Amino acid sequence: MSISSDNSGSSKPNSNAVNRILVVDDDALSREFLAEAAESLGLVVDAVSSGKAALERLSARDYDLVITDLRMPGMDGIELIQSMNVRHSEVPAVVITAHGTIESTVQAMRLGARDFMVKPVSPDSIRLVVERVAHTSRLERENAYLRKQVGGGEEPKVIARSREMLETLSSAQRIAGSDGTVLITGESGTGKERVASFVHENSDRRDMPFIRVNCAALSEQLLESELFGHERGAFTGAIKRREGRFELANGGTLLLDEIGEISPALQSKLLRVLQEGEFERVGGDQTLCVNVRVLATTNRDLAADVATGGFREDLFYRLHVLPLHLAPLRERTEDILPLAEHFARHYSQKSGRSTPSFTRDARDQLSSWSWRGNVRELENVVQRAVVLLQGDEITSEDLVFGPSPKGNEIANDPSVTGVLQPGEMRRALANHTICDVERETILGTLDSTRGNKTEAARRLGVTARTLSNKMKLWKQLGLVA
Repeated sequence: MSISSDNSGSSKPNSNAVNRILVVDDDALSREFLAEAAESLGLVVDAVSSGKAALERLSARDYDLVITDLRMPGMDGIELIQSMNVRHSEVPAVVITAHGTIESTVQAMRLGARDFMVKPVSPDSIRLVVERVAHTSRLERENAYLRKQVGGGEEPKVIARSREMLETLSSAQRIAGSDGTVLITGESGTGKERVASFVHENSDRRDMPFIRVNCAALSEQLLESELFGHERGAFTGAIKRREGRFELANGGTLLLDEIGEISPALQSKLLRVLQEGEFERVGGDQTLCVNVRVLATTNRDLAADVATGGFREDLFYRLHVLPLHLAPLRERTEDILPLAEHFARHYSQKSGRSTPSFTRDARDQLSSWSWRGNVRELENVVQRAVVLLQGDEITSEDLVFGPSPKGNEIANDPSVTGVLQPGEMRRALANHTICDVERETILGTLDSTRGNKTEAARRLGVTARTLSNKMKLWKQLGLVA
């Protein structure tokens, strides 16, 4: 058992709880009483008779809390707290004081002691103090993590004018009221993370942590440690116990960005957390319980990955409870200009300058671009224009697009998709070689299948080998990234 800040009463240890404490008291009877009282509450207790012995124990193993007497021979409680500030600052301390030692108690609190207890100490007073410490420690961890994630900046809201995006947000609003797992799909840069934040902010968990982890940015070992935490000595470099993202998100929401990139081994462990709400830290044997809502994003076709054995079927259906799909920016053109104006305002404010307007030719150019990189590409284009702008207006000359505007025009050309009539097709293709059209058609098809070469080959009427050989050749020639 453990003592948690939520007082859930669970028989299993709760994440973000106080489980193991160290009692420090030179009086044998007092030390024994404190240890027994704490153990009666389900805590794991070690007890030592001096501050020196306490520091040795703190160096040897991890503790969630130290309870120390103030008056001890040799190193007293004040000196112990001072040493802990240098060597073990992550471990909170509570002091035990007698009547008449107010000045020492105040000094201990100023040095960083979290709380105090007055003799005689009862099991109830220990419980109350431990609960307060657990609650405070959790809030500190959450706030520190969120400050690091956000960097003090304000998260921009979702900008939507198109019917497609408004319908998606309407679905997200309804989904937010449940605790079901949400799978958000869409091309890279479409705003999947922003929609995930929208779901959290409109849920009952809005006042609890919203924690994100990029599954594609870490190796398998590092990702496992990030998700589940690790114990001291679990691997080289694990010098102390570390809580994972599931623990930090306890009570709130965890966003698993690009979940399609995780390894089969981690897929199995993730499935257990989603099903049972429990896990162990890397290198640990203690089962931790969490209450976390999971949101996941991917630009992959997970159903196709399931068919090829690249993704667990049971995990897919566990994630695919409440699906949301974001259309690419080229299919919701009504959002382009409002988004551009939002980014112009945002980066102008960061630069301490007035917000520029867009000229008619700039607006036309923004609206006609195909935006393969979606909202992320649009943001980059506008940011560059704002930073380098000399006047008060953004013109078409201020807009610098990707490295191959000609290719982008081809991909955006309706002739490639067969929308135009034959005569119109001939006129649209007049300025492009057959090789150009072939390459851009293949790349556009790969975009629409989210990189699934098997499906792209089927749609194009060629073999997967032919498609793969063409991509290899174009890479060698520097025609594709």
